Amino acid sequence: MPVRRPGANDFGSAQSGIRAQIRDLDTENIAELAVRARALGDVIPLWYGEGDDVTSEPIRAAAKAALDEGTTFYVPTMRGLPALTEALSAYLTGLYRRPIPVERSTVTPGGMQALYLGLSLILDPGTNAVYLEPQWPNIARTIFMAGAEPRPVPLGFDTDFRLDLDRVFAACDARTRAIVFSTPSNPTGWTASRDELQALLDFSRRTGIWIVSDEVYGRLYFEADAAPSILELAGEDDRVLVINSFSKAWAMTGWRVGWLNHPAGVAAEVAAMTQYMNSGTAGFVQAGALHALQHGEPVVAAIKAKLKAGMDLAYAKLQGHPAFVLPDKPRGGMYTFFALQGEADAREACFRILDKAHVGLAPGFMFGRSANRFLRMCVLRDQDPLRRALDRMVEAFA
Repeated sequence: MPVRRPGANDFGSAQSGIRAQIRDLDTENIAELAVRARALGDVIPLWYGEGDDVTSEPIRAAAKAALDEGTTFYVPTMRGLPALTEALSAYLTGLYRRPIPVERSTVTPGGMQALYLGLSLILDPGTNAVYLEPQWPNIARTIFMAGAEPRPVPLGFDTDFRLDLDRVFAACDARTRAIVFSTPSNPTGWTASRDELQALLDFSRRTGIWIVSDEVYGRLYFEADAAPSILELAGEDDRVLVINSFSKAWAMTGWRVGWLNHPAGVAAEVAAMTQYMNSGTAGFVQAGALHALQHGEPVVAAIKAKLKAGMDLAYAKLQGHPAFVLPDKPRGGMYTFFALQGEADAREACFRILDKAHVGLAPGFMFGRSANRFLRMCVLRDQDPLRRALDRMVEAFA
């Protein structure tokens, strides 16, 4: 009698055969809003976290020149082109006024890849990572993809968002591998103080728990050249990872190039992981990033000035209006994060603003349960369309 081979239907659907973390993964979803926006027409979309300016011509020209010179091969140094990692060392050393050696930086295909690389380095299934909420949803999802438990700790809120360190430390237990946050925060603009960063670092030194600081918005800080960074405090062997990217401060979102700062002692392991995750970042993209670091400070200054003008305009139009509940003005980041008076459901609030004002905003539930009543609006826009959007909102809720 012939032996029966298992058929496809013997094991259920293809989906049932994949990892539970992937099967249960959901994505940031504004699809319903986008469909409604297409039907309405004339919608000003302010839901995405990027500006409306293309990357500056000199940065683009540097990448084109690299292509013309034949920079289309593998980059054999997995941690990045030596010229770029050396430039990162010089840039960070100058910015934070303390030595950040070459061995502490690895170039990645975007800040998201830096986050994935860093969390994959330190998280095991069965462990957990404590993270601050409201939060960019990719942080919790990446913890989940690593097989660890995402454990949110909400920021306090009265007239502004604030950190309760005792609450963060109390959320940690024997299975906690990391405390993760963004500063300045996406979406709130909350920014960790130097004292708060020192307290987190001291806690890490006592417990062995890693500190993972997403500092992608670090240069988009209105009170100094850069927001306070844990790199100003951490030594080479401290359990600290810092996520960063060229996307926001240099208007390079579509380039997919960022970097991970890590202890020098794990550089070899990070390089090995890079080889098997993505085999490095394209050389001509790194050439553009190198130009941005070495010659792009005017770009950073222009983006920060435009962002500050957008933030000031949003608060001038909305603050004090009875329909809108605004926190204190953020000290950094790209967003206003506010609520509608009497509206507890961010999804319904977004639909109301879309229908009444034809302005597209991101609903707060995407950033965590504690943010369900809030709406995120990107203010890195030219003044005319941003003013039109704000005027529409004010008129709609007059």
